Amino acid sequence: MPSLNETTARIRAAHLLVRSPEEWDALSQGLFRAYDLKDNDKIEMLRESFLAAWKSVIRNLLTDTLNAIDITVTPAVHPWGIATLETAKHSCEPLLCSPEELPAVPRTTIVYGRPRLLSFEEVMAGYNTCLASLLR
Repeated sequence: MPSLNETTARIRAAHLLVRSPEEWDALSQGLFRAYDLKDNDKIEMLRESFLAAWKSVIRNLLTDTLNAIDITVTPAVHPWGIATLETAKHSCEPLLCSPEELPAVPRTTIVYGRPRLLSFEEVMAGYNTCLASLLR
């Protein structure tokens, strides 16, 4: 069974096959700008493509890798979640927004009327935390 370090390296590599860290961060910045402009049509369009980009990597490139270490991948529950990762005993959800002060009922984390989206490196750290909790 691959170690936590090997698995997180594979997750990072899969995301880097699709975009560089700068390109992932540029997606967030574009969405931030739409929120600043209060352009609801653009927000919705960019939000959907932003979420789809992240979700497609785990669905298309990482499901087999995670299944091989007995982690099941199912659709995200949180509106800013990438996927729900589950083992026989635990589940977690890597998020694209700050996990601080998440309400009991999943909603977006809002800072000044917009979500506090994470950088590429912060999302990768969130994956690592999530996997560590599953692989204990």
